[in-house]
Amino acid sequence: MSDTTPPFPEPGSAVPDFSMPASHGRAVSLHALQGHPFVLYFYPKANTSGCTKEACEFQAALADLHKDGVTVIGVSRDDMPAIEKFAADHGLTFPLASDSDGTVTEAYGVWVEKSMYGRKYMGIERATFLVDATGHLVQAWRKVKVTNHVAAVRKAIATLTLQAATGS
Repeated sequence: MSDTTPPFPEPGSAVPDFSMPASHGRAVSLHALQGHPFVLYFYPKANTSGCTKEACEFQAALADLHKDGVTVIGVSRDDMPAIEKFAADHGLTFPLASDSDGTVTEAYGVWVEKSMYGRKYMGIERATFLVDATGHLVQAWRKVKVTNHVAAVRKAIATLTLQAATGS
């Protein structure tokens, strides 16, 4: 993939379709989520420190997110055995999906060139997308820093929930 990848659609745009296998024998798809808001977050690799912290913070917030009617789905390019181990090791009950062929990470524009110690390589940019019940992007967070990220997502969800309740 080149640096000319088009940017992800702006808020209000329909999100790309997806269908992936997920932890605990589940499957996740845009079609199945129709009518429900959701958080789709992309993480680079299971059982790494930042990815573990982010997943555990989403898990800790899960009860409140569910009260707001929001589903959380984590996505990486890891294979299902690595994802299942990650979920089991950390008690993660929300779906962790495997985009092993890269279709979804490419569609969401999170498969990007990265650099570490002067070496360039392709990898997943840590990113989160809040999607409304109609499948349209509400807000996107790119190049996520894990600290305080889940709190920022929850604040955006509270605003979305308030707007839905007041019809604005």
